[in-house]
Amino acid sequence: MTIKDEMKNKKILIVDDDQTMRMALADSLETSGFDVCIAENGDEALKMFGKNDFEIVVTDMRMPKMGGMDVLKEIKKISPQTPVILITAYGTVKTAVEAMKEGASEFIMKPFSLDDLEFAVRNVMASRIALDMPGDDPADSTIPASMEIITRNERILKLLAMLKNVAKSRSSVLIQGESGTGKELFARFIYLHSKRRQNPFVAVNCAAIPNNLLESEMFGYEKGAFTGAVIRKPGKFELADRGTLLLDEVSEMDFQLQAKLLRVIQEGEIDRLGGKAPVPVDVRIIATTNIDLKAAIEDKKFRGDLFYRLNVIPIVIPALRERMDDIPLLADHFLKKYSQANDTKKPDLSPQAIESLLAYDWPGNVRELENTMERAVLICENNIILPGHLFLDSDFLKETPNILSGHQESVRLDMDTTNMTLKDVEKVLIFETLSKVDGNKSKASRLLGISVRTMRNKLHEYQLEDHGFSEDEEEL
Repeated sequence: MTIKDEMKNKKILIVDDDQTMRMALADSLETSGFDVCIAENGDEALKMFGKNDFEIVVTDMRMPKMGGMDVLKEIKKISPQTPVILITAYGTVKTAVEAMKEGASEFIMKPFSLDDLEFAVRNVMASRIALDMPGDDPADSTIPASMEIITRNERILKLLAMLKNVAKSRSSVLIQGESGTGKELFARFIYLHSKRRQNPFVAVNCAAIPNNLLESEMFGYEKGAFTGAVIRKPGKFELADRGTLLLDEVSEMDFQLQAKLLRVIQEGEIDRLGGKAPVPVDVRIIATTNIDLKAAIEDKKFRGDLFYRLNVIPIVIPALRERMDDIPLLADHFLKKYSQANDTKKPDLSPQAIESLLAYDWPGNVRELENTMERAVLICENNIILPGHLFLDSDFLKETPNILSGHQESVRLDMDTTNMTLKDVEKVLIFETLSKVDGNKSKASRLLGISVRTMRNKLHEYQLEDHGFSEDEEEL
């Protein structure tokens, strides 16, 4: 059974003191197949809610005695998981942020069409139903937990409120931010709140594909277009037709290929390699970059005309050091995630560890914080995370004794660990991490923030030392 099937006959409560609006909303949603009940004020709505199982509550913001925000708060006290959609003619970004903080699922501004209301209801309904359904239906694009944006930061909340509105357009979006800030998460947020969410979301990592292959990946090719082209292959633009195309790290795209991308955006059609006629495509483009594109334009590395085509809706994701109030929230989220993944009890962060997290500047942003929490789950002792389990630059050596307290005998050192050299600490840390992940070099490398090649080189170096040789002596 799909999410669309699950939506049929779901019960919705509409709350509005204006009878004409109340009936119009009810008629529209009933026509769409929903079972609708109506209330003319907040008190009546709460009485009805206590006696019925409603999937969604849709309420006007301004009503006598009990307004929509009060209805939202009371509903969340009774049933925190029930989605609430707020409707207002007096909306501001501040009000939208306040509503989101209180748990509103959607915020609809008047004037709006009944199609907008139906879309919002189906969007919220699909997200809720998906939580109770096994499997993943790509035709029903919902917001899985792995794509949830965790925040209490006012700047991020304002950004999300704005993105919900711009998501409904087909305008190009340019998302800028440092590596690790979650640019792709925000791109998917836009897609999942757009009217294209039932159609494909296709991502292209422009930095990961060699320039000589990127053109064929994006635009496709005909059979015989080049040696090895034994079949016709559609490109990413065709695969994303009527949907959304994410151009990740667009700044890495070859300058000449940028000109072809500009033409596709302007004309709405692509030319397959070896093709005889253009192929029309309807694609909403979201591009991301971690560099200053205006500086790249001055350096002749990025086309100014393409920048202005992509930068219709400019988004800048703040670095983690600019949203420090989110660090404890994100840390707890990642601890839950990796405790569940490793089938262990979630450890607690000590007050000292929290201080260390807040004192660090996080050059790797949210991605670095996630890796830090994953590593801490694996190596902490007695189910509590101390500063030393974080391995942040500022307190790495100071907390080494705490880290080493649980070593297996084969790597335990009979010495005062505060007198260990950095090389000794490095060696112990590598063996400790390998032990925790059952010798998996790839996983240990990721947790330590080093490459697999570096891990292998280090292990080779330790093996030589154990046999009394140096690397130079081995070469002789």
